[in-house]
Amino acid sequence: MIELRRIFYVDDNPRDTELALTALKKNNLANDVVTAEDGEDALDYLYMRGKYASRPPGNPAVMLLDLKMPRVDGLEVLRQVKSDPHLRSIPVVVMTSSREEQDLIRSYELGVNAYVVKPLSFSEFLEAIKQIGAFWGVINEPPPGTAHN
Repeated sequence: MIELRRIFYVDDNPRDTELALTALKKNNLANDVVTAEDGEDALDYLYMRGKYASRPPGNPAVMLLDLKMPRVDGLEVLRQVKSDPHLRSIPVVVMTSSREEQDLIRSYELGVNAYVVKPLSFSEFLEAIKQIGAFWGVINEPPPGTAHN
């Protein structure tokens, strides 16, 4: 039996979050999806702080991360995740509307696993989320010894 692992979606745009959740549900991905509204909220979740202090242990199967967010931006979240030995094995897929070359270059310098520019059409967005969720949430095999509950 395949263990379904959590997908972590971080975006300050409630509409994009709603679309992503709809896309995952519509495509029958039964993985639990946890959302965060900005980078600070994401770091609190990952480090089990504040309102997430009693969340179930373990890292998500994948983190879908927006770059342009208030309080703590996505690049800073990525930097912290990839520099922490307990978090660095989490695959991070940047999902952003930014086509700025510096964001792309910096993301890869910090260790991002994939960089996806958010499609403008609803159907393309649904398809992108479906493919990302299926690959990272179901197909991808995490390294041995990593807790992806």
